[in-house]
Amino acid sequence: MKKIILAASVMMLASGSVMADLELAKKSGCLACHSVDKKIVGPGWKEVADKYKGDADAKANMIGKVKAGGKGAWGAAPMPPYSPRVSDENIEKLVDFILAL
Repeated sequence: MKKIILAASVMMLASGSVMADLELAKKSGCLACHSVDKKIVGPGWKEVADKYKGDADAKANMIGKVKAGGKGAWGAAPMPPYSPRVSDENIEKLVDFILAL
C-alpha cells in the first residue's frame, strides 16, 4: 500500500513539474514555434531530445542556441534569440525539460 501511495505521489509531482515547465515555455514564447510532440515552425521537442540523447555537449549547445538564436540546424526557419528576454536560469530549465523528454 505504501508503494502505491509513493508511486502516486511521484507521478503527481512529475506531472506538476511538467505543467510548470510547459507554463514557463508558454510564458517565454516557445510554444509559438514548438510543441512537445510535433513540428510547428521549429522541431517538436521529443525529436530534439531524441537527436541529442547521449550527447554530452547537448545541454551547453542548446542553451547557447536558445540564448543567441540561429538557423540551419532544423531547417530554413531561424530561431530568434531569447536572451536577455528570458533569464539564463529559465533558459536552462527549459533546455533541461526538453532533454528529459
